[in-house]
Amino acid sequence: MTLQWTAVAFFLYAEIAVILILCLPFISAQRWRSVFSWRIWNWLSPYWNKCFFTMIMVLIVLFLDAVREVHKYSGTEPMHEAKVNPNLFDHLHMKLFRAQRNLYISGFSLFLWLIMRRVVTLLNQVAITSEASAGLQAQVDRANKAAIQSQEDTLLLRQTLLDEEKSTSAKNQHLKEETEKLSGELKAAEDAVRKSHAEAEAMRRQAKGLAQEYDRLLREHHQLQNPQSGAADKKDQ
Repeated sequence: MTLQWTAVAFFLYAEIAVILILCLPFISAQRWRSVFSWRIWNWLSPYWNKCFFTMIMVLIVLFLDAVREVHKYSGTEPMHEAKVNPNLFDHLHMKLFRAQRNLYISGFSLFLWLIMRRVVTLLNQVAITSEASAGLQAQVDRANKAAIQSQEDTLLLRQTLLDEEKSTSAKNQHLKEETEKLSGELKAAEDAVRKSHAEAEAMRRQAKGLAQEYDRLLREHHQLQNPQSGAADKKDQ
């Protein structure tokens, strides 16, 4: 294997190892995002796109070269010459095997290079989405707590209003009973006053009648005394 294909093979092995590490289930996307936020990646970020597209171009060139080699050693003319010379047949198959191996190495390296870029992008997107979901969940939890608190406050206010309404009704009932009681007492007092006035009027009339009767008796008394006085005067003369 030549130096370039050895480098491509090691690059393929490195890609496989990196993708396997990225796909480990016990490392979360948030952890990978924190790793991707290291200062060294920020320093390399201006060169990342250039390196990425440069590797794509190199791998495409190597892949096309491997395709050319496979097409070269699998053609009808080399196979016809190999049938004539047995030693050339083995050499031709060895060349064809190496060309196919290089084709697979370069093809899988190109494919995994694109896959690795996509996996890194998806991990960042998943981490961002998870953080956004966590923020939204926190907002939803706060909104639920606020709604529950508001509902509890509404129930408490409603209960307070019901208690106040009951208390007001009880007070109104008590005031109504007191009013009715006072009205009854006032009516009884008015009846008593009216009865007292009637009794006073009756006593006044009775007193007036007694006074008239006394005057009449007094006049009769004077009348009785006057004839006795006149008779005594005549006797003295």
